[in-house]
Amino acid sequence: MVVMTPRETWTDVRLDEFEKRIDERFDRVDQRFDAVDQRFKDVDRRFDEVNRRLDKVDRRFESLEAKMEAGFATMTTRWDRLTGILVVGLLGLIGTQL
Repeated sequence: MVVMTPRETWTDVRLDEFEKRIDERFDRVDQRFDAVDQRFKDVDRRFDEVNRRLDKVDRRFESLEAKMEAGFATMTTRWDRLTGILVVGLLGLIGTQL
């Protein structure tokens, strides 16, 4: 195992070089974060488009639901009338048999 001993002194030149290397590394990190930010903007645009499409689907389902409710209300009314006719007919048949 290699053990490195730290230097005792930091000269101004060494500190300046160290600062420069650190700045360069942080500049690269900043560039990568800029790329990530751009990707997130692209994803946000895609989600906005998906949301618009889903809004259209929601409106279609709401329209379909309203039509189905109206259709079921009509069917219920017709079944009620048919039931009433059958009851009256059955009572009439029973009344003629007495």
